[in-house]
Amino acid sequence: MKRWWAALLALWMTMMLAACGQSPASGGGEGELKIGAIFSASGGAAPLGKPEMETVKMLVKQWNEQGGIEGKTIKLIAYDDKSNQNEAVLSTKKLIEQDKVTAIIGGTISGNSLAMIPQIEKAGIPYISLAASKQIVNPDDGSSRPWTFKTAQGDDIVIQKLLSFLKEKGWTKVAWLNVANAYGTSGHDEFVRYAPQYGVQAVAEEEFEATVDDAKAMLTRVKKANPQAVIVWGTAQESAVVTKNIRQLGIEAPIVESHGIVTKGFIDLAGEAANGVWFPAGRILVADQLPDSDPQKETLLAYKRDFEKAYGYEPTTFGGHAWDAFHLLANAIKEGGTDKEKIRSALENTKKFIGISGVFHMSTDDHTGLDADSLVMVQIQDGKFVLAE
Repeated sequence: MKRWWAALLALWMTMMLAACGQSPASGGGEGELKIGAIFSASGGAAPLGKPEMETVKMLVKQWNEQGGIEGKTIKLIAYDDKSNQNEAVLSTKKLIEQDKVTAIIGGTISGNSLAMIPQIEKAGIPYISLAASKQIVNPDDGSSRPWTFKTAQGDDIVIQKLLSFLKEKGWTKVAWLNVANAYGTSGHDEFVRYAPQYGVQAVAEEEFEATVDDAKAMLTRVKKANPQAVIVWGTAQESAVVTKNIRQLGIEAPIVESHGIVTKGFIDLAGEAANGVWFPAGRILVADQLPDSDPQKETLLAYKRDFEKAYGYEPTTFGGHAWDAFHLLANAIKEGGTDKEKIRSALENTKKFIGISGVFHMSTDDHTGLDADSLVMVQIQDGKFVLAE
């Protein structure tokens, strides 16, 4: 009889909690907070996605050890999309419909992020992308993306930083080479848009595949054009192949690349050919070279110490994008609770947030919140990243 009454009492308590919109696990400000994540931790974009995955896992552990977010333990549900767009879409569907997460961060590369967005916008769930394409938050068709934010500098910002550098150096006749995917196409569109404003002209324009293993045929045409500089717009793996081929063909023009190569992996893959390469990047690569007056320096060095202690190697710009996304989301949840609309509103009202990628000032019209001041020019010298300004 006592067992029967105990079971009845337990059932009654469960029903009362459900009526209040709670489960026994989530009552009293406790319980779990599900955050979804999708990274390209393997495949071609792994040099970008692996440190992103590791950064977020590290942060979840740190925050949970300090009590989670508003007393709720963070449950990270993270998937590896294997650098594949279809996998990213399937993982997004799973996070929304099956895992029922509060928000999503990730989307390592632009193509995957763009493919994820339709489901996210339809579901009305806060999403912070880690990819660069301006189209992620500001598509050319003018469509509204109220739920989508991102932490990587947009390629429109990066291109203007790059063009300003070219103009300063007097390298106005250039060869433009981009990877044939969403990241490369978006970069090319912004180059075409802004180059005339800086007096820069492309004397050669070429595309290469993300799977390229030999670009010499394309580069033979580039060599004949005799550019003052060669711009390579891609990510670490494919750009390393093209960079090596440029030097193997005896093209001596300076090489200026995108922020997509900012990993030690690029140097390892390109070898000696990496030396002398210039590129715009966030400050994490050269944190210890920054003046003490830089508002990001303390935050950057703390992240570097934590990451190196956890994983035994230096963090990257890409891991920094994940650091920013997690903290922006955590701060928004602290302010808005688990209500998705309140989280979205809190993100839009982010001001003066000192992150790894820059100091963020978001608004209803700007879901990235960064400008060209968030970038510095870096050069690879003797296999190391050196602040060039």
